[in-house]
Amino acid sequence: LWKLALTPALAAEVTLQPIQRFGFDAAILFSDIITVPEALGRKVTFTEGEGPSLEPITSIAGFDENPQNWQRYFEPVYEALRLTRQGLPHGTALLGFTGAPWTLATYLAAGRGGDEQKAAKLWAWRDPKGFGYLLDSLSECIAFHLVRQLEAGADAVQIFDSWAGGRPDARGEKRGVKPTRAIVQKVRAARPDAHIIG
Repeated sequence: LWKLALTPALAAEVTLQPIQRFGFDAAILFSDIITVPEALGRKVTFTEGEGPSLEPITSIAGFDENPQNWQRYFEPVYEALRLTRQGLPHGTALLGFTGAPWTLATYLAAGRGGDEQKAAKLWAWRDPKGFGYLLDSLSECIAFHLVRQLEAGADAVQIFDSWAGGRPDARGEKRGVKPTRAIVQKVRAARPDAHIIG
């Protein structure tokens, strides 16, 4: 899966196949939300039958926060977008995407998905300042990635918050809405006409 997502020609081919076969009005880039943690320097592995996993973290120590390195890491994604754009029929929309800060934080805290976000909730409760740094760092990388996807040919980008339902209601604004709002503002500062789906 990882090789497929980070090999531009293969990712473009997988993205284009449903359009060629069924004539849908939009294509969604074949990629993965876990590319953001990898761009930040966290190694992700895929285990058959279990999905993605990575070493759990309790701080952002060791994060690669250099946008030039992010650009190098994400370049296969942007090339896949350019190749897909070239292969799409006129009038077919192209969507890019990324994970939302809360969802990515849950993977980083636990090292995997599916644990009801216990590790992220505990981190946010025990160390709200440190968890805030995590959300801020993720937001910076996500905004960078979305802007570059739009520049590479995406007509719209989507922010997936797969685990949004796991946030305690009292903290939903601070841990979910506020970081996502910051991302949208950063993307629109660079691309005022950006179409962003939540």
